[in-house]
Amino acid sequence: MSTTLIIIIITSIISFTAFGNHRILNDLIFYPPAIQRGQWYRFFSCGLIHADMGHLIFNMFTLYIFGEGRINTPAGPVYLGVEYKFIELFGKYGNLVYLGMYLLALGVCLLPTYAKNKDNYHYRSLGASGAVSAVVFASILFRPLMGMGLFFIPVYIAGFLFGIIYLVVSSIMDRKGGDHINHSAHIYGAVFGIGFTVLLCKIMGNYPVLRLFFDEIRNMSLTDLVQFG
Repeated sequence: MSTTLIIIIITSIISFTAFGNHRILNDLIFYPPAIQRGQWYRFFSCGLIHADMGHLIFNMFTLYIFGEGRINTPAGPVYLGVEYKFIELFGKYGNLVYLGMYLLALGVCLLPTYAKNKDNYHYRSLGASGAVSAVVFASILFRPLMGMGLFFIPVYIAGFLFGIIYLVVSSIMDRKGGDHINHSAHIYGAVFGIGFTVLLCKIMGNYPVLRLFFDEIRNMSLTDLVQFG
């Protein structure tokens, strides 16, 4: 079983349990004042719980698409996800590198939120969105021209362009505030995913991911930017 599926199963089980148990929810949720008292595990445990079923399904489905990336072909299944790219690049360490990125992203994406709200007794946050953003943006690095879009809308734009729009919109929404979504975690998760992937590709795989990323964009055609279907 892939690391991606294990993460999805564990997260889903704990999230389902927390839906009906406020004690579990309160014990795991990201709560800056509690972290100040030494409960640092909340940086990571908050990624195991979600606000509702829609929140959980969206995050786990997105993680499956970009982490696993299974496509069925006549010759058999093909895996295009980040986990399998890491296995291709880092061999037997690929799964551990992938898991490490996911877990580190959970904590790193919340550091700015913690710094801003460490004395805010009314602030709480939950969900794996920051870590999922790291996986999505690592995938964009490897496949900048893959079609990306919103569910149920049959228009897809190149991944690198979708990523830019996503970060710009998230930054605007973060400054605006008031929608009870931690856009900061999405942004810093995405940035961490990019930085982690570039660094590990350089250190462990000697794989020029940035050069290949920009080469693909330079050589693209206009039809690669927008696709319908």
